[in-house]
Amino acid sequence: MTYKLFPSLLLAASSLLAYSHRSLADAASDDKENEVKSILQRMETDVLAFRDEMERVYSARCETKTLTECAESNFNDCSSMFPSQQCAKADELIFSACRDGETCNALWDKTLSTVSIPAALAQGPLDNPNDNEVIESACYSRLAEQYMIDKYKTDEEYWAKYNVQPSWTYFGAHNGLFRRIPAIHQEECGQYDPRRRPWFVAASSGPKDVVLVIDVSGSMEDYGRMDIAKEAAITIVETLTVADRVAVVSFSSRAAQIGGFNSLIRATNENKERLIKAIKNLDANEATNFYDAFNTAFNALDKTIRSESTSGCNIAILFMTDGQISEGPGANEVIKLVNDRTGQLSATFDRNATLFTFSLGQQADHAVTKSIACSTNGIWTPVDDFTGDLVTAMSSYYKLFALGLGEGGNEDFTAWVEPYEFTNPAGKMGTTVSAPVYDRSVKPPLFLGVVAVDSYMDTLEQVLGEDATSSTMLQRFVLLSTARCPKLGLTECELDALRFLGGGEEATCGVCNSTYTGIVPEKCPFQSDLPNNLWHNTDMEGKKYEDRACCESGGIVPSKSCPSNKLSDGAIAEIVLGDGALAGITIGSVFLLWVCLVFLKLGSSSFYKKISQVKEPEVRWGISDEGMLRTWSTPVQSKVGAKPNEQTDPEASLSSIKQTEPDASLNSNKQMEPEENLGATYEGISIVPPSVPQNNPAFDVKQEV
Repeated sequence: MTYKLFPSLLLAASSLLAYSHRSLADAASDDKENEVKSILQRMETDVLAFRDEMERVYSARCETKTLTECAESNFNDCSSMFPSQQCAKADELIFSACRDGETCNALWDKTLSTVSIPAALAQGPLDNPNDNEVIESACYSRLAEQYMIDKYKTDEEYWAKYNVQPSWTYFGAHNGLFRRIPAIHQEECGQYDPRRRPWFVAASSGPKDVVLVIDVSGSMEDYGRMDIAKEAAITIVETLTVADRVAVVSFSSRAAQIGGFNSLIRATNENKERLIKAIKNLDANEATNFYDAFNTAFNALDKTIRSESTSGCNIAILFMTDGQISEGPGANEVIKLVNDRTGQLSATFDRNATLFTFSLGQQADHAVTKSIACSTNGIWTPVDDFTGDLVTAMSSYYKLFALGLGEGGNEDFTAWVEPYEFTNPAGKMGTTVSAPVYDRSVKPPLFLGVVAVDSYMDTLEQVLGEDATSSTMLQRFVLLSTARCPKLGLTECELDALRFLGGGEEATCGVCNSTYTGIVPEKCPFQSDLPNNLWHNTDMEGKKYEDRACCESGGIVPSKSCPSNKLSDGAIAEIVLGDGALAGITIGSVFLLWVCLVFLKLGSSSFYKKISQVKEPEVRWGISDEGMLRTWSTPVQSKVGAKPNEQTDPEASLSSIKQTEPDASLNSNKQMEPEENLGATYEGISIVPPSVPQNNPAFDVKQEV
C-alpha cells in the first residue's frame, strides 16, 4: 500500500517544487519590474520639478536685474570657451568625433549650461539672436542654471549605484532656443533645433493621429517647392513618437497613401524610416486634385478608427500645396467635404479633427488654401520659397494641441520617447522623458517650451535583462506616454491668435481684433534693457569642431594631436576624377608654376627679408585675472630686429612687459599694423592682458589654433 502511494507522493512533491520555483521566479521578476518603475518614476518626478523651476523663473523674465545680469553671461555651444572645462573620461562619456575616448576625448563642463540657437534665428553680431523674445528666453532660462547644476550633482550620486553616468538635462523654448547641462561643444554649429525633436513635440502636443497630405503635381517642381514639401513632411514624421499614429498621402490628379500602408500606423522608429524613404522617392507630375486628396485622407482615418488602432486623441491633417485646383471638384465642394467628414468623426467617434493648410512658395495661390482653412475652423500658413526657419512655419499644429495640455487634468503630463541611439555617446541607447512648460497666470495657459531629462538604457537593461529595442521594452514606453486627450474648446479669437503666430496678420481669418493675450507672448515693457550681447566669450568663434573640443586625456584645452575622426577641411579624401578634370588640373598646375617662377625672378631682396621674419603662429593657453581660460598667440610677424638665435631670460622679460591702455585703443579707429601688438611683445609672443575688454573688436585675441 505504501509502495503504491510513493509515486503519487513523488509527483506531488515535484509539482510543489516546480510551483515553488515559479513563485520565486515570479517574485524576482516582480522585484525587477518594481525597481524599473521606481527608476522611471524618479525621472518623471525630476522632469516635473524642473518644469516647476522653469515656470517660476519665467515670472521674473522682465525684471531689470534678469536682463542686465544676462549680458555677456551665457556660453555659446559653438563659440565659447568654458571656464571649468575638462577632457571627459572614457568611463564618463566617449565623444566618437574625438577618437576612442581613451587617448583623446572631448571637453565638457559640468558646472554650467550652454545655449544653442538655430542659425536662422542668430543673425546678429557674434551670432546673437535678432529676435527679442529669443533673447528673453535666454535670460530667464539662465535663472534656472543653478538648479540644473545642483540637479546634475544629485543625479551623479543616484546613478552611481548602477555604475552609470547621468545624461543631459535641458530646456527647449517654443522659439527654438536650447539650453542644456553639462556644457559641450556642438559639432554642427547652428543646426540643432529642439522643435524638430520627438521629445519636444510629444510633450507639447500629446498623443495624436497625423495625416500628411503632399501635393506632387507638376508645378511643385518650380522654385524647389518639392524639396520644401519633402523637408517639411520628413521633419513632421521625425518628430512623432510611439504614442502617435501617422499616414502620408500624396496627390496630383489622383491621391494614394504611400509607404505600402492603407491606414494610420504607429510611429515607431522602424515605421518612420519606411515613410521617410517613401517621401524621398516622391516625384512631381500631372494635375492638382484637392478633393481626392482630402477624401483619401479621411478614408484612412475612418478605417483606422473603426479598427480601434488610433491614438484615441486629436487628429491633425496637414495639407501642403503650391497651387490652384486644376482637376476634380472645386473649392466649394472641397470645403463641404472637409466639413462633412470632420462632422462625422465628431458625431460618430467623438474625435476632433483640425485641418492645417500650408501654401508653399511666394507664387502659390493663397486664396484657395486659406479659404479652405478659414471655412473649416482650420489654420492656414504661408511658407516662403527660401525660408530659413521651416520649423516655425510648420509649428502651428503642435502649438494648437499644446493649449489643451496645460489644464483639464493634464497639468502633470509627461511624454516618453521610444529608446533610440544617442549622438553622444554614439551608439549608446537612451530614452527621454519630457514635460511642457507654461505661463499659467493667463487663460488659456501660454505654452513656453519643453523641459527634458535623458537617461541611458544601460540601467534598465541591467535590471530587467532585456535589450533596449525589445518589444516588451517598447510597450512600457507606449503605456507611459498616455494622457487625457486635450479638449480644444478654443474661441474664435484664440484660433485666430494661433493663425497669427504661424503666419502673421496675413494668416488670420479676420474674425477677431485682439492682442491675443494667452496665445501670443507679451513683450517685456522695457525693451531697451535687453542685452546686445549674450555671450560671455567667443574665443572659439570660427574654429572647426576638433579645434574647439577634441582634447588629450586629462587635459583642459583642445589638442592638435587629437584631430576629429570626421573628414575635416584639411583631410585627404579619395576623389575619382574624369579625364577632363585631370587634364584641367595638369594645365592649371603648369600655369601656376610658371607664374611662381616669374614672381620669384622679379621679387626684390627686401621682399625676401620680410618673408624671412615671418614666424609660425604659436598658441598658448593661460588663466586670466578673472579665472577664465584664454588663448594668446604669436603675431604674424616676428619682433623687428630680433636675432634668430637670441636667448632671453623669461622672468626678466616678463617683468618688463608694458600693457596696452584699453581706453586708448577703444577711442582709436586707426588700422593697426602687424608690428603694433595689442598686448605686450615678448620674443614674438603676443600676450593680451587679462584686463582687455572681452568681445571688443579692437582687441583680436581669437586667433586660429
